[in-house]
Amino acid sequence: QVQLVESGGGLVQAGGSLRLSCAASGRTFSSYAMGWFRQDPGKEREFLARISWSTGSTYYADSVKGRFTISRDNAKTAVYLQMNSLKPEDTDEYYCAARIVTTNLWKYWGQGTQVTVSS
Repeated sequence: QVQLVESGGGLVQAGGSLRLSCAASGRTFSSYAMGWFRQDPGKEREFLARISWSTGSTYYADSVKGRFTISRDNAKTAVYLQMNSLKPEDTDEYYCAARIVTTNLWKYWGQGTQVTVSS
């Protein structure tokens, strides 16, 4: 059974940094892309970044390009989101997700981790 477990959220002051982690288990992810999303209650989930597990190629939403960095650790089967220069508007629940690299369906999701940025 596939499991994605996020951690690393918390409270940080504006301008600070956090690194989110996503521990993936339950299958081999070599043919998958991993992504990070965030969501405010009552709003649509926002795509932030994705990384190909096999090639390491990345793609970012314009809203976080230059501030957030996605990376992976194949040995630990973990994906990270380094978030710098955080702003109060980055306050959200952050989710890790996985999809087969050749599809657009994000099939697996973690439970989320809360990030709160104080002004």
